[in-house]
Amino acid sequence: MLNKKVLSIILGGGRGTRLEPLTSHRSKPAVPIAGKYRLVDIPISNCLNNDLKRMFVLTQFNSASLNSHVKNTYQFSGFSNAFVDILAAEQTPDNQTWFQGTSDAVKQCQHHFNRIDDWEYALILSGDQLYQMDLMQMVEDHVKSGAEITVATQPVSSKEAPAFGILKTDENSFIKTFTEKPPLEELSGWESEVSEKMKSEGKEYLASMGIYIFNRKVLDEVLSNDAIDFGKEIIPDAITGGRKVYGYQYEGYWEDIGTIKAFYEANLALTDDIPKFNLFDKENTILTRARILPPCKINNTRVSKAMISEGCIVSATSIEHSIIGVRSRIGEGTVIKDAYIMGADNYQTLTEIDTCLKLGKPYIGIGDNCNLSGVIVEKNCRIGNNVTIKGGDHLSDVETDTYVVRDGVIVIKNSAVIAPNTVIG
Repeated sequence: MLNKKVLSIILGGGRGTRLEPLTSHRSKPAVPIAGKYRLVDIPISNCLNNDLKRMFVLTQFNSASLNSHVKNTYQFSGFSNAFVDILAAEQTPDNQTWFQGTSDAVKQCQHHFNRIDDWEYALILSGDQLYQMDLMQMVEDHVKSGAEITVATQPVSSKEAPAFGILKTDENSFIKTFTEKPPLEELSGWESEVSEKMKSEGKEYLASMGIYIFNRKVLDEVLSNDAIDFGKEIIPDAITGGRKVYGYQYEGYWEDIGTIKAFYEANLALTDDIPKFNLFDKENTILTRARILPPCKINNTRVSKAMISEGCIVSATSIEHSIIGVRSRIGEGTVIKDAYIMGADNYQTLTEIDTCLKLGKPYIGIGDNCNLSGVIVEKNCRIGNNVTIKGGDHLSDVETDTYVVRDGVIVIKNSAVIAPNTVIG
């Protein structure tokens, strides 16, 4: 079977500076999404849903949280050859440097991949994108086309194109030219053949999604030089060098979560009646760590267009267009709108909460009579009573000890303490 010939390689990402402070103490793929998952759960689940059960996750920056999550979540029977193994950046006698880029990371780990004899195709995925793709269809098209390399592409509009590497394909979907983040005025002539649906939406340019398939021999060959990045060097060089590089068009939902604004909007979009990224699709289940948590307890709260994760204790007045993460505690009279509350890693005991109240110190969670909107509240935050936090486009970017503002979104930092009666925004 073809899936038995595929080795999946998931890139754990770099520093993720544009997502700070969410990436200040964890890697980008370890960032919590939808209240209960981690970003890395998306590519791993895509692989498992496509019966691709041999995966390596390459990690480097702030990797402890990611390593722990993967190790504790994805375990298989000892009678199966399935695995999700972590390959942390390591110095060896032959290489004294850390990962310098995406292709350099794969190159440095090749000796681990080559211990497995029976794979013929390397499927290379990003650990920090949101999508649900039929990966085996991509593999089948790669083999059927006779390609040496396949690049997953997404049709985009002229407005979106300058943010991506743009590929131009011929009538057989082979990529002939490539340009990295072209200016709007230079896009003429870069249109590719796309479906009628995409044409009607004005999406006639093919953007690289950063998802690749390499024939094993070809991967060895292209990694033999000093190139360090797939998107900026390996793929363009392969195209200009005459290799058979196929463009696999994917028209479904795909979000490269690179900024705080994109992360915030992608999460809140999950609360739509029929979201573009469907967590309720039984054919594309998103897997994550199994938690033994009690049911949510909700007291006199009006809830609309919201997702509330396991183990929450909610006494708010209303929660609207928001995501509430695991173990969240929200006090009476509080109003939450357009917010992502990540929740907590552990519960406080009743004695600990009582001590906090006696000392006038906020407990982990959101206190009474608060008003929160346009905000991301990181894990384990303590927000006191009568706090108002209102994000919006009127705010300038700023950073303090307890919060940052990025593109109008306020992010309360991990474990921050916001004193009672504080007003932000």
